[in-house]
Amino acid sequence: MAPLNALRGNAIGERVAPHGALRGQTAGDQVSLPAALRGKTADEQVAQLRKLLGLRPRALPPVRSFDRSLEGIELAPGLRYIEKWVPFERLPERLDLTALNLTAFDHDGIETHRILAFDTETTGLAGGTGTRAFMIGAGDWRDGGLRIRQLLMTTMGAEQAMLQEFARWLEPRTVLLSYNGKCYDRPLLSTRYTLARLADPVFGRDHIDLLHPVRRRYRGVWENCRLATVERQLLGVVREDDLPGSEAPAAWLNYLRGGSADKLRRVGDHNAQDLRSLSGLLVHFHAQAQLASQPG
Repeated sequence: MAPLNALRGNAIGERVAPHGALRGQTAGDQVSLPAALRGKTADEQVAQLRKLLGLRPRALPPVRSFDRSLEGIELAPGLRYIEKWVPFERLPERLDLTALNLTAFDHDGIETHRILAFDTETTGLAGGTGTRAFMIGAGDWRDGGLRIRQLLMTTMGAEQAMLQEFARWLEPRTVLLSYNGKCYDRPLLSTRYTLARLADPVFGRDHIDLLHPVRRRYRGVWENCRLATVERQLLGVVREDDLPGSEAPAAWLNYLRGGSADKLRRVGDHNAQDLRSLSGLLVHFHAQAQLASQPG
């Protein structure tokens, strides 16, 4: 009689296939793996099998940071407003722009209160319809100092509210002040207004772009004409712990995904310093024009 543990239908002496063996194979047979899986670790084999079967890897839930605080107040869902006042030297009612050699403006100057320095922080430097501004900063002279205002999107859906709010900051006679804004910031904003089906408040407006007079005067004299170089050479400003502009897109996207607000706050500091430097640079050229106009 066959042993009790023998499978029904097996003769005495036949080896019982172990649990998990392929049907029709005995324990002495070796199960051969597909060539694509040979020599791989268990984790690699699982990953390869999932790929062959068309299964997507299970996504890990994002880890939400406890450091999510940002400055300012919420103007609209996903839109923050930040305002700072920076002490600044008292300026005359009109700034002399003759040192800039700008043909679009009168040589006797421009009213100081009309000037609005602006700078954007964006999702990329390439431009195009896929690039958007997630922060718009603006600076103007008010109450004996420099008022800095910033609009920051904390959700993708807040762009229209941000564009509408920035448009309210522009009066009919406002003159824009930027550094390379004619080639980058202004066209980018115009594109975003068009895509949002809003009236474009920046196209065709009087615009002082300080990059061009700086290049005319200092190209070949300095190693480059980046704003950081201009700050150091003309204003004596050396940034410490400054977050490079190239890291701004990653800082914003990381925050949107639940990450820390630390680098995004530094983006705001970087933007505010750009506005202070823009304003200081314009005052520098005004002072040069005043010295050149003095007799002797």
